[in-house]
Formats: sequence, C-alpha cells, structure tokens
Amino acid sequence: MKFGIKLMVCAILFITLALSGCQKTYYAVWEKMGKEKRHLLKEEVEDARTDQQEASEQFQSTLEKIKQIYGFEGGELEKFYKTLSSDYEACEERAAAVSERIEKVERIASDLFQEWEQEIGMITNTRMQAQSKTALRETQKRYTRLHQSMSKAEASMKPVLKNLNDYVLYMKHNLNARAIGALKREVGSIETEVESLITDMNRSIKEAEQFLKDF
Repeated sequence: MKFGIKLMVCAILFITLALSGCQKTYYAVWEKMGKEKRHLLKEEVEDARTDQQEASEQFQSTLEKIKQIYGFEGGELEKFYKTLSSDYEACEERAAAVSERIEKVERIASDLFQEWEQEIGMITNTRMQAQSKTALRETQKRYTRLHQSMSKAEASMKPVLKNLNDYVLYMKHNLNARAIGALKREVGSIETEVESLITDMNRSIKEAEQFLKDF
C-alpha cells in the first residue's frame, strides 16, 4: 500500500514538473504534502549514503572478479570477458546514480540555505535571529564537510572506471593466452585504485551519517 502511494506521488511530481519545468513547483508540491526543504535534503542525503554503499559493493565485487584472472590459464576466456563486461556496466550505472544523487543534494542544499538566510532577515526578535544565524552557519559547515567527502568519492570513481573500461576493451579484442599475461600485470594498479575508492566512499558514508545525526 505504501509503495503504491509513493508511486502515485512520484507520478504526480513527474507530471507537474514536466508541465512546469520549475523547481519552485517541485517544492510547492512537496510542501502541500508536509515536507519542507530540510526534510527533502535529509532524504536525499540518506539516499546518497545508500547509493555510495551500493557503488562501493559493486566496485569491490568487480575487483574480486578481475583478481580471478590470476589463476586463469585459458579455456572459457570469452565467458570471463562477458562477465567482466557486465560488471563494468554495473559499475557505470552505480557511479552515475551516485553523481545524480550528489547533484540533487547540492541543489536542495543550496535552495535550503538561501531560503533560510532570507527568512532569518524576517525575524524581528534579535535574540532568536542570532540563534538562527548560528544554527545556519553550523549546518553549512557540516554540509561543507559532507559535500567535500562526497565529491572526493565521486572523483575517485572516474580513474577506476577508465581503467576498467581499458581492461574490458582489451579483453574484447585479445581473447588469448598472451592477453591473460598482460592483464595480470594490470590487476595490481586496479586493485590499488579500487581500495582507495572504497576508502573515500566509506569516509563519505560516515560523513553522511554524522550529518544526518546532527541535522
């Protein structure tokens, strides 16, 4: 039942945005359903954390597949290539999901902070205004740390995807014993990059958890 309601809401939002093409309309629809920008930001950060976890797991899984070539002597090399090619595509999809989610977080955070700043100016009580300014600055600092860690993790995916793509394309045109030897020599560099990526991902995930805890 909940899934059906959520699906209906998403459909309404999609139609509304398609007709208006306006971010303000997007927020207005959500506000009518009781969700302000801070609620939307929290949800997007939660989803960003999930997307990063899933991307990290996919890259780790792909690395494990690549490392299998150490014990590979030949035989079903075509099957190995198809499996690795599929894993690479999965990594691309996960990376794209992370990037799209970060864009959403950036957009909503920017709009939230702008709105917050404007509404602080509407508060006439000086003590309350000062407290609200302090809360805004502290939230912005926490968000800056989160954004920096997410951006670093996102950037770490690019060289890994590039090397994985090289690996897959090389295999596509060199399905022979000589190619196996060449690929084995490249596994170490890919492994180092993936481990660095996972470290950045884990750091970003922790920042997201801390942000959600304090937000």
